[in-house]
Amino acid sequence: MKIQALAYALLSLCGLAAAHAAEPAAKAAPAVPKAAAAGSADERMRAAENLTEQQIKSTTNREALSRLAQFYNGRDLQRFIWSMQRLVELYPNSGALRLQLAAVYAGQGDKSNTYDTLLKMQNLGFAYSVGNDPRFEKVRGTKVWEYAVANLDANARPFGEGRVALQLPAGDTLLEALAWDAKRKQLLVGSARDGSIHRVEKDGKLSEFIKPDPASGLYSALDLKADAANDVLWVASYGAPVYKSYTADMVDRSYLLKYSLSSGKLLGKYSIEDNTGHLFGFVAVAGDGRVYVADPARREIYKLDGDKLVLVTSNAMLTGISGLAVSADGRNLYFADPALGLFGLDLSTSRPFSVGHSPDSLVVGGVSSLFWYDGSLVLVQDNMVPQRVMRLKLDKDGRNVVTAMPLDAAKPEFSVLGNGAVAGDDFYFVANSQRELYDSHGVLSDAKALQPVKVYKSNLRFAWNEPGISAGLKPIPTASDAKVRFENAEPAPKKDGDDK
Repeated sequence: MKIQALAYALLSLCGLAAAHAAEPAAKAAPAVPKAAAAGSADERMRAAENLTEQQIKSTTNREALSRLAQFYNGRDLQRFIWSMQRLVELYPNSGALRLQLAAVYAGQGDKSNTYDTLLKMQNLGFAYSVGNDPRFEKVRGTKVWEYAVANLDANARPFGEGRVALQLPAGDTLLEALAWDAKRKQLLVGSARDGSIHRVEKDGKLSEFIKPDPASGLYSALDLKADAANDVLWVASYGAPVYKSYTADMVDRSYLLKYSLSSGKLLGKYSIEDNTGHLFGFVAVAGDGRVYVADPARREIYKLDGDKLVLVTSNAMLTGISGLAVSADGRNLYFADPALGLFGLDLSTSRPFSVGHSPDSLVVGGVSSLFWYDGSLVLVQDNMVPQRVMRLKLDKDGRNVVTAMPLDAAKPEFSVLGNGAVAGDDFYFVANSQRELYDSHGVLSDAKALQPVKVYKSNLRFAWNEPGISAGLKPIPTASDAKVRFENAEPAPKKDGDDK
């Protein structure tokens, strides 16, 4: 079970991976025409059957569009394709949606649109294996097909110089939250299973630092941040079902806990007492010691002001919050939406912004945790295919991506990527979280399947002066410019044995 991905709620409609949320904007997003969303079931059906291409492609209401796609699938191919095309535009970070659309094109023998979609996917870095996918039977046998297949496969090859730095003991502990104690040059790790926090020795052995203590509010440790300059360890604690001592009193209870980094003594306990329930999943600490905490489920971010947690920003139109980071100068607060990408908040003006990038060359979705390093954002993309860790250099204002560089991608040790910690010029992260072994009730499915936890280390200055992926802002091409025509694609040369 991925605790930090509770906000990653995607609709699964007719095989679509479309997120159940609306666009993050100050104004309400226009919906699918009212006639298709109101009235009796028969009236809504008739209205949906008569929607025009322009009506479908002008909507920004993702939920309504996803339901329309479900309605059209198997009933109205043309309107299904229009809906899918619009969903891909609204969710440019979704490889699953693009693949589904390519398969629909292929089923109609539409080589031009199939190839165009697959080539855009490989340019974005997606690594789906389609060579033997039966859905693409009608578009095989051309040089362009072989080129697309080869490039998608190439994206699946391991990349980067990172390695497994150490292994933590196997056990029913769900060790996932990491922090770096810069003063002692030591990792700390927190357990979502029992709430304990340990110091990590060089050989991977654990030394208990803070004992489990539900009375203090230390439940599942979802995130840790060490502020060595102020001798503070911050912990995001949540009463999750996976917590071994889980009780009804812990339901929707969450705390931001403050400990002495040197002694482990509890210094503060902060919560929001509004009887609505909260889930603190991510913590970020500014250079001056200011601390922020995100509630992914409620799409809210708070800052600690004295002994009170004060709301900084809230946007119900997000699909969730899957990472939190603050710039070293404390000017910008960044957060990741697992489906929609990267956003920021100017803390001096409280004005939100999208992190600018080229959507035709860089995927910024699928983020499971987010970090700041030397003018850059570091992304752990567990929900990207392939899984990877990315470094995005930003411009001087911190609003736009200048260059993007994968640090490590598609490594054989990667299974379920967990949280991480910046340690000087290195980045440590869990490469094989055990959370998938626990069901939604927190029950361990197979104790024999538990493995040592691999802590991976990437060099944050890897290829520092290289251009990396072309990720800068570019004009969005028109449909006619972007479409690659392959109606007359030349057949691929036959290989020995093809006629046998």
